Amino acid sequence: MRKSQKERGIGRKIAGVFLLLCLSVEPLPAQTTQGIPVKPSASTSSVSARPKLRVAVGLIKPFVLEEDGKLTGFSIELWDKISQEAGLAGDFAVKSNVKELLASIKSQKSDIGIAALSITADRDKEFDFSYPIFEGGLQILVLSQPSANPVTSFVEGIFSATFLQLIGIMLIIILVPAHVVWLFERRREVSLISAKNYFPGIFEACWWALSTLATQAEEMPKSPAGRVVALIWMFTSVVFIAYFTATVTTSLTVQQLKSNINGPSDLPGKNVASVTGSTSVAYLRENNIKVTEFPRSGDAFDALIQKQVDAVVFDAPVLLYYASRDGKGKVQVVGNLFRQESYGIVFSPNSPYRKPVNTALLTLKENGTYQEIYKKWFGADN
Repeated sequence: MRKSQKERGIGRKIAGVFLLLCLSVEPLPAQTTQGIPVKPSASTSSVSARPKLRVAVGLIKPFVLEEDGKLTGFSIELWDKISQEAGLAGDFAVKSNVKELLASIKSQKSDIGIAALSITADRDKEFDFSYPIFEGGLQILVLSQPSANPVTSFVEGIFSATFLQLIGIMLIIILVPAHVVWLFERRREVSLISAKNYFPGIFEACWWALSTLATQAEEMPKSPAGRVVALIWMFTSVVFIAYFTATVTTSLTVQQLKSNINGPSDLPGKNVASVTGSTSVAYLRENNIKVTEFPRSGDAFDALIQKQVDAVVFDAPVLLYYASRDGKGKVQVVGNLFRQESYGIVFSPNSPYRKPVNTALLTLKENGTYQEIYKKWFGADN
């Protein structure tokens, strides 16, 4: 049945009213948090969709340290600012050393690694790194050496084992020409020896032999055989004095140089400590220097204090921090920086967090926040 004209008119009016109501309704407000509208953005949605980060850290003062049950340090404070700037969040997991930290990143048990991690070509093949967060290098830590007192050094040299051994040998050698001369001279009327008996005649002969050794003899034997012995003894004395002087000089020089380490060139032949998995271990092995590895830097420092090793080679800022605090007066950092390195934050390959972290790091350097953190921990602007 066909609709009447009146019914069609009523249908048009209903449709018009419905259309008017739809156009007059206001759009719903954006999602709010505590009454404040939140403007959705691609970056906000992408960050909020990410899971909570697993951040691996290694305890290496002053980059990462624990105080009153809380983690702090240069790297921790810098990461706090980076995470705020990039809108990231995560939980820390402390690793015992750098090797364990990198293994955690490699196995994807952690998303990010923070400590004093050097950016190297070998590591760059397996991991991604942020822009450098610190420019440093290697340096050497040794026991503090007090200023040498010339008098003390001389006395120690006089009573050294080498010197005393030479004196003993000299006294034994003197007895040989002394007895021979005494035998030839004791029965002559005009003689080098005034006493005919063994005692004190032998003492006079020993005094003559000693004087000849020191080129201070005032008399010579009177008998022909005694003069031949004296001639032989004089030549022997020259050789012995030269040997005595060379041996004592060498002994004193070696004693002074034994603990003198002033740079990398002094490390060969020494027992050097470092931290397992660090670039300093690789450097020492490349240069055929004996290295004793420890899981933590603190263990290496303790070994040096206990004189189990001759020196510690590690990251310069770590050594300087220890020498100025816990090791003050006990150890000292020597030599200039060598094998300069850049430290960075480490990620697993193709990590989605690398770009936002780098952007945040550049922002912190531009607005001065990075310099403030650097000055707090190292006392000077970068």
